[in-house]
Amino acid sequence: MRIALASDHAGYELKELIKLRLYDSGHEVVDFGTDNAERSVDYPDMGRPAAQAVVRGNCDRAVLICGTGIGMSIVANKITGVYAALCMDGLQAEYSRRHNNANVLVMAARLTGLLLAEEILNRWLETDFEGGRHARRVDKVEIG
Repeated sequence: MRIALASDHAGYELKELIKLRLYDSGHEVVDFGTDNAERSVDYPDMGRPAAQAVVRGNCDRAVLICGTGIGMSIVANKITGVYAALCMDGLQAEYSRRHNNANVLVMAARLTGLLLAEEILNRWLETDFEGGRHARRVDKVEIG
């Protein structure tokens, strides 16, 4: 799977660890930045292009990381066709895929340790969308 990956400065360290885990699992990673934790950057500048890569078909899914996950969630969900889910545990990650067909995972670097982040990532990547009654509900989101 080709995964877009992005973070602001607060999420940089977790992004780099997630990147290694993705590579180790055989995924291709497209890193949209940032490239360090020392220089402050604005989360929309990193998150928007990564989320757009999913909608444009350049990447299959995206993982976005900022301090609380809230900023990245907001910016990603402004893009038509993005279903971004801020997940704080494995169950949320699983159900964001199973019932909501989330194509963007958002994580909170300041609130999520590495072991939990790995569980969230793995469950999100390994879970398929169930479709059926859930597809009807997801379709209603597009309608507005």
